[in-house]
Amino acid sequence: MSRGLRRTSLYALLGVAGLAFVFPFYYMVLGAFQEAPTNDPSQLVPDGGWTLQNFALINERVDLAGSLLNSGIFTVGVLLGTVTFGLLAGYASARLRFRGRGAVFAMMLLVQMVPFQLLMVPLYVQLTRNYGLGDTHLGVILPFLINTTAVFIFRQFFRQLPEAIFEAARIDGASELRILWSVALPMVRPAFITVVLVTFIGPWNEFLWPFLITKDATMQPLAVALANYISNVAQSTANPNGAILAGACVLAFPVIVLFCLFQRYFTSTDVGAGVKG
Repeated sequence: MSRGLRRTSLYALLGVAGLAFVFPFYYMVLGAFQEAPTNDPSQLVPDGGWTLQNFALINERVDLAGSLLNSGIFTVGVLLGTVTFGLLAGYASARLRFRGRGAVFAMMLLVQMVPFQLLMVPLYVQLTRNYGLGDTHLGVILPFLINTTAVFIFRQFFRQLPEAIFEAARIDGASELRILWSVALPMVRPAFITVVLVTFIGPWNEFLWPFLITKDATMQPLAVALANYISNVAQSTANPNGAILAGACVLAFPVIVLFCLFQRYFTSTDVGAGVKG
C-alpha cells in the first residue's frame, strides 16, 4: 500500500470516528429546536418545525439565573481549591525530598480507587449533622476541594522538568514557592489547562451530591435544577423529547464553549529548552 493511500485511509477512519463522536451532539441540538423531534436516531433530520418553546419552558419552570449563579459559585470554589492544593501537593511530591514521599503517593493512588459514592453517606452525615453545613455553598464545595487526579497530573508534569532548572533557581536564592510560581508553572501550562477543564466538568455536571446537601431549591445548582425538570416536568409537556434535549443543551453549552476556548493550549512544551546542551 502506497504512502498516499495509507494517509487517505487514516484520514477516512478519523473522519468516521469524528462523525460518530459528533452525531449525539448534532441530534441533541437539532432535537432541542424541533417542535416534534423523532425518537428514531437513525433519522438525520427530525420531522417538525423549528421552535424555541422547549427552552422557554425551561425558563418558565427553572430559575436559570439563580441556578447558574449557584453552579458558578460551586464550580469556581472547587476550581480554586483543586488548582491551589493540586499545584502545591503535585510539586511537593515530584520535586521535594522528604521521608514517606513514596507512601504518600501510594495512598493518593489508593484514594483514587475508592468511588466517591461510597463516601457520600458519611460525608453527608458529617457535614450536615456535625458541622451544620446543609443548604450552604460551603457544604457543597468542601468534599471536592482537593482532587487526587489533579495532584497526579501536576506531579507527572513536574517530574518531566529537568532537575538542572530547579538547582539553578535554588543557587540563585529562589524559595520553593518562587520556583513553583516563576519557573515550574509556566512550563506545565498544558497540565494547568487540563486540570481546569477536567475539574470544571465534574462540579458543573454533578447533581447527586448537591441534591443531597441542598434541600433548598434556591441553593441548588443548574445540574440539579435541570435533573428535577427533566424527571418531573419534561415528561408532562407536549414535547417531552424536545424538553429533555433542550435541558441537555443548556447544561452542555458552557462546557463546550470552555473547551473551544482553551483547546489550543493543549500543546506540548519544550521542557528542556532552559538546559544548556
